[in-house]
Amino acid sequence: MNTRQVIDESVGPYSLSTTFNNDSSCFSVGLETGFCVFNSDPCELKVSRDFNAGIGVVEMLGQSNYLAIVGGGRQPKFAQNKLVIWDDAKQKAVITLEFRTSVLGVRLSKSRIVVVLLNSIHIFAFSVPPQKQSVFETTDNLLGLACLGKKLLAFPGRSPGQVQLVELETGNVSIIPAHSTPLRAMALSPDGEILATASESGTLIRVFSTSNCTKIEELRRGVDHAVIFSLGISPSNNLLAVTSDKSTLHIFDLPHPRNLARRSQSPSSPPEEITNQKWGILGRIPLLPRVFSDVYSFASAPFEIGDEAPPGSLYMPSIGTAFGRPQKGVIGWTDDQTILVIGSGRDGRWEKFVIREGNDGKRYCFRDGWKRYLGAG
Repeated sequence: MNTRQVIDESVGPYSLSTTFNNDSSCFSVGLETGFCVFNSDPCELKVSRDFNAGIGVVEMLGQSNYLAIVGGGRQPKFAQNKLVIWDDAKQKAVITLEFRTSVLGVRLSKSRIVVVLLNSIHIFAFSVPPQKQSVFETTDNLLGLACLGKKLLAFPGRSPGQVQLVELETGNVSIIPAHSTPLRAMALSPDGEILATASESGTLIRVFSTSNCTKIEELRRGVDHAVIFSLGISPSNNLLAVTSDKSTLHIFDLPHPRNLARRSQSPSSPPEEITNQKWGILGRIPLLPRVFSDVYSFASAPFEIGDEAPPGSLYMPSIGTAFGRPQKGVIGWTDDQTILVIGSGRDGRWEKFVIREGNDGKRYCFRDGWKRYLGAG
């Protein structure tokens, strides 16, 4: 007897989650019916797999044929406490890992599988069979936050607002007291030397050097509360992109530890011109509130969130999204001038932004194209 609820076809396809691969050359989408992989720029469908069942989390390993998938949606393909490594060339699962609680996130490299549960991080060697290497306890991590680099792994600590930074080869752990409220987003630079974090307050993004865990910058998104959707650091490690529920993409200059070290060794060099102080000369007046002296973004642009919520319990994503809402504002850099922003839900959307210099010498961010990827062919 088929007890499956009738799907309202008028709603159209619904994406449960969407993520970029490590270099943002592709993005993968979990669907109520399977998964898809798209080339990022231009936005073109690359792979589509129909399981007639839901995939809540998809994580692609580089540009390889391996993907980590977790069941989700109304009718999950797999139990949500199982992680499956799918070999798309062979069209079959080659590794299955089972846990006591739901898998909330996955990160992959050629040598490791990192699995994010609500209160723990599990690290496995990427082998058949996979060998467990480490387990770390965390505070509640509903968003499945974790950043996997070549040498480092960053994830929430045991207390809200803390970050644990693990050296993968040695297992050494450092604790960064990043915020006083729970973490909302994290990003590790491509070279692994910078970690950017945002908390639930959404007003400040803090930037840390991973070599000594010191805070090297504090960037102000705004003065009012916001839900940070995503943080992304450019391929050169010098720019940071931020999206939030204010429907705005912000671009910041990032100080890099190498540049800071060079400046400290050259005392005769002139002070670096501060180009991102929103309030100009007010920022130099003593005793004024710090909001006047904080570093703001040098460019911003609106992106589309869409006024949508899952239409009833039928479309309520169970994992892979924040608090049952569609993911929005997921950032991917394809080069230092090009930013892609994607979102899941019924209005699965791809947007492209470029950074250009204006006639006045200032840098601006412009939208250069958009597409509803669920209709992409």
